[in-house]
Amino acid sequence: MSLNTLSNQTIALAGIAQACSLVHQLAGTGTCPNAALEASISSLLKIDADSVIDVYGGLIGIEHGLQQLTTQLGSRVLASPEQARYAAQIVYLQKQLNKQPDMQKTIQAGVSKAQAQTEHFGVLHENVLANLADVYHSTISTLQPRIMVQGDQQYLGNQSTVNKIRALLLAGIRATLLWRQCGGSRWKLLFFRKKIQDEAKFLLTQI
Repeated sequence: MSLNTLSNQTIALAGIAQACSLVHQLAGTGTCPNAALEASISSLLKIDADSVIDVYGGLIGIEHGLQQLTTQLGSRVLASPEQARYAAQIVYLQKQLNKQPDMQKTIQAGVSKAQAQTEHFGVLHENVLANLADVYHSTISTLQPRIMVQGDQQYLGNQSTVNKIRALLLAGIRATLLWRQCGGSRWKLLFFRKKIQDEAKFLLTQI
């Protein structure tokens, strides 16, 4: 079974878009759609999924990301510069992470711990989110350039919100890894922009 299909690449890109959109919403309003948050966080814990779409628990789990992707790819001007910046930085940092085998092991250990916690507490429990946030903070956020999240200080000063944001940035890294595993690359994004947008629209009709 080849992972290298336009559909899989689009789903993985939607995973990046979803994580970035939720980070943007949390930083600005302190809230975000719970179902999308749960699907993105769960994607971190599904290491041995049978297919790319299983990583998100079906198309419904990535619906928010597919909507974001069609909006971002469909507008001449950036629909959300902040989200686009987060996405570009996540893609860049994932490439840096590829050169850091020890850091990858640290992340794997943290994710395994989160998987065990989830069985007791559930995916969105504060202990699970705090653990994943800590994994991000001690690994990805030590790479340069650090992702500086812009938003409202009253929300960015809230530890529970910060934990969700960091866990989502880690989920964005996971989606980027998935995208590369499916044959995604920067030039493909440039040249197949319209095809990816059409595929995202098609996938939305399948929900």
